[in-house]
Amino acid sequence: MRNILIDTNAYVRFLGGDDRVLDALARADRVHMSVFVLGELYAGFRAGAQEKRNREILERFLGKPGVSVLEATQETAEYFGMIKAALKEAGRPIPLNDVWIAAHALETASVLVTFDTHFAAVPGLRLLDELA
Repeated sequence: MRNILIDTNAYVRFLGGDDRVLDALARADRVHMSVFVLGELYAGFRAGAQEKRNREILERFLGKPGVSVLEATQETAEYFGMIKAALKEAGRPIPLNDVWIAAHALETASVLVTFDTHFAAVPGLRLLDELA
């Protein structure tokens, strides 16, 4: 496996020691995290009692070699538009943040590591099958 993009729920399960996520991370050449996943994590941190600790753990993760944060670009927006239109046409909407996350996965040709089954509706998106 070359590139993976880790979704919010997969990051949380990584912290919990989920072997499937740990294995996916170990096999990846490059690990991406979408800025939209960061937003979801930061929102969760603020709602919890250990915001400072959770931020420190996340910063250590993001500082590891081979890990990068993906910012939104015009190309990301093109993928977003394509995905959102296709899902609307198919009558299978997914949460807006997840459209952005899927756009980043397609843009970087990454396998998405997630436990959300609704991503299967995104045309062309590759999911880590072990988590489905």
